[in-house]
Amino acid sequence: MMHWLYLILAIAFETIGTTALKTSEGFTRLWPSLLTLACFFSALFLLSMVLKTLPVGVTYAIWSGLGIVLIATIGWIAFGQKLDLPAILGMALIVTGIVVMQVFSNSTGH
Repeated sequence: MMHWLYLILAIAFETIGTTALKTSEGFTRLWPSLLTLACFFSALFLLSMVLKTLPVGVTYAIWSGLGIVLIATIGWIAFGQKLDLPAILGMALIVTGIVVMQVFSNSTGH
């Protein structure tokens, strides 16, 4: 069961790291750059722990899919980036795909 906690933490670190990457201004600002590197290292380390238990395809689909939705939401809220209807529908499809995998697939190891 720890692999799910590791995956949630990996997604959180990746999301924080990507947000810090935006504020690092191309690695020209020290603290956001260091935060980016620390978060990406942590995310990949935790992801490697998850891959000991869950299949790589399922793990990556969940990790990247939720990361896309979270980063797009943060971009909208924190940076004023616009999301049009096709973007919102696409993200809804991503979340739907993750739910379908979790509920109906035997590949997720639940």
